Amino acid sequence: MCSPCLSRPRSRNSKSMPTCLFSCLRLGNSKACKAFTIMDQNRDGFIDKNDLRDTFAALGRLNVKQEEIDDMLKEAPGPINFTVFLTMFGEKLKGADPEETILNAFKVFDTEGKGVLKKDYVTQMLTTQADRFTSEEMEQMFTAFPPDVAGNLDYKNLVHIITHGEEKDQE
Repeated sequence: MCSPCLSRPRSRNSKSMPTCLFSCLRLGNSKACKAFTIMDQNRDGFIDKNDLRDTFAALGRLNVKQEEIDDMLKEAPGPINFTVFLTMFGEKLKGADPEETILNAFKVFDTEGKGVLKKDYVTQMLTTQADRFTSEEMEQMFTAFPPDVAGNLDYKNLVHIITHGEEKDQE
């Protein structure tokens, strides 16, 4: 069960615990619950400016400007309980680069326009260029999106899954 829901005492006028408990159990978001727990430093069921400052400090970032924290909190429609946190997190994920942008990034490396790239080539590019992937991240990616028997990664399907969350129907 979700630790943000169960680990803190409930105040008499707090309505966050049942909402949080219901959300965690109904949605089965144990990873989201853990993330919420980490950020809800004072365990009151809400993420506030002090929680954000403490979270940044725990990550080694000590000199966060109050303006930056205020801007982060302004993104929420109100107090950030687990349900609001989950909604905001989902919106951020949906706010990832559009499908066409990611697809075009892969197409730069697909000089033959086949829609596939060799696993070794993808590994080389992602571990040596710009924001480099670790070997563990590469392993995770290829576990989730295994290349075919010839060692080709279908990047068009990969991009579709990243942006839509489901496999593309074979055309």
